[in-house]
Amino acid sequence: MWWVSALGALGVLGTGLLGAGDALAVIERIGPVLIFLVAVTVIAGLADTAKVFDVAAREAAHLGKGRTWRLWLLVVALATASTVVLSLDTAAVLLTPVVLAMARQLQLPPKLFAFTTVWLAGTASLLLPVSNLTNLLALHQFHQLDLGLRDYLGLSWRPALAAILITVAVLAALFHRDLGRPYAVPPTPVVDDKVLFWGAAGVCLALGPAFVSGVEVAWPAGVGALILIGLFAVRRRDELTWSLIPWRLVVTVVGLFLLVAALTEHGLERVLGEIAGTSSDGLLADLRLTTTAAAGANAVDNLPAYLAMEPVAATEGRRLTLLLIGVNFGCLLTLWGSLATLLWRDRCRTAGVHISWWSFLWRGLILTPLVLAGAVLALNLS
Repeated sequence: MWWVSALGALGVLGTGLLGAGDALAVIERIGPVLIFLVAVTVIAGLADTAKVFDVAAREAAHLGKGRTWRLWLLVVALATASTVVLSLDTAAVLLTPVVLAMARQLQLPPKLFAFTTVWLAGTASLLLPVSNLTNLLALHQFHQLDLGLRDYLGLSWRPALAAILITVAVLAALFHRDLGRPYAVPPTPVVDDKVLFWGAAGVCLALGPAFVSGVEVAWPAGVGALILIGLFAVRRRDELTWSLIPWRLVVTVVGLFLLVAALTEHGLERVLGEIAGTSSDGLLADLRLTTTAAAGANAVDNLPAYLAMEPVAATEGRRLTLLLIGVNFGCLLTLWGSLATLLWRDRCRTAGVHISWWSFLWRGLILTPLVLAGAVLALNLS
């Protein structure tokens, strides 16, 4: 995926479809996103090395008391809460290693917990502006329409609740056999270096309040990464390798944004307006806008898809909410549908869990139409 994105970006730059000035403007706008991406990936990698996730997995297994369904409900609660408060990208990076380590220790099927994490990272990401970077972009447009946080929450809470409940129901149906398994609680993992363990655990715990403080999320993520790099440089320098940097993900994100910027410069907004419609005049029109947004997210990632479609939906808060439903909930068909999914797959690969594109797609084809329809219907009840 990364090399396709890179070739596409080089193509639009080399042919002049996107000027150097416009490209620099795109890089400047997504700079905080890239810093956040690199920083949280470094934090996750070093925290995993410090055995933070192994210990957290053991504690979760203890709370589950030998019942997989009880343990799964705990993961559902954690995935939902961490997504709402910390953002879907942080939930994908920090929670995925915990649940995969837990599944490995308990000898449980990892896909149950892996899909629970990534799906709820998407479908629980509408409630608060901080839950998704697309929401933060939309909040700026809400302010342009003289709408505030209260107006955002008034539009978002019903679709958000509907999406979460539908996701939990679909997960329970798809993995009902796995949920009936018992397990034996494992012993607590041995921590080799308690300074690194508590330092990494402290950084992970501090990210929550920091991300909801109103500060640009790249700052606390960057500071946290630097703290851990400093600790490891003193106590275990050999763990600091270039493999901690997710350069493929960075190339993918930059390339996708440049491609969408080039297309927008050459009439994409007009085409999207014709496909998605330009007014809300009933349920079918709402579904048309949301479905178009979902298709765009699965094609080029939800962040550039949101930016491409924002002019089509920026006329009223309700249409912006429909756009967010599409790009937030509808991006669960392709492995590049959102930055969180890319981060999640990277964590799965690191843990030795293989998720093929087909395995992801066929499950997404069951969930996505139900979530989109349910969320749009819930919005229409407001």
